[in-house]
Amino acid sequence: MLWPVNIGSAAELSGVSAKMVRHYESLGLLPRVARTDSGYRQYSEADVHTLQFIKRSRDLGFSMAEIGELVTLWQNRRRTSASVKRIAQKHVDELATRIEAMQSMQRTLRQLLHHCHGDERPDCPILDDLAQQGG
Repeated sequence: MLWPVNIGSAAELSGVSAKMVRHYESLGLLPRVARTDSGYRQYSEADVHTLQFIKRSRDLGFSMAEIGELVTLWQNRRRTSASVKRIAQKHVDELATRIEAMQSMQRTLRQLLHHCHGDERPDCPILDDLAQQGG
């Protein structure tokens, strides 16, 4: 591979769309990339590696703010692992809360489905429950 590469190649190598590459750049997650005399973006191997890092972080559900912190920590060789662990632990805790809420929704919906006859009659416990004021 000859470096630097254009945005299309950077996108392909990192698994991120060109639109998202520009978006991440606009958010400051990527340092200012070099440009050719005609204005085309030129991405280094380090830029592509950063894009891969961002993609993996997104795949794990980190927010853009968290990814910004993680990229900064990743690029700072004097960071403490405690800083990274704090961000990851907070994310895990938030995921656990969201999973618990979704499991509660699933249990409620299963219960409503169990009470719904699903036949030609108009009465529907699902709609009755949804129509209750104040839940």
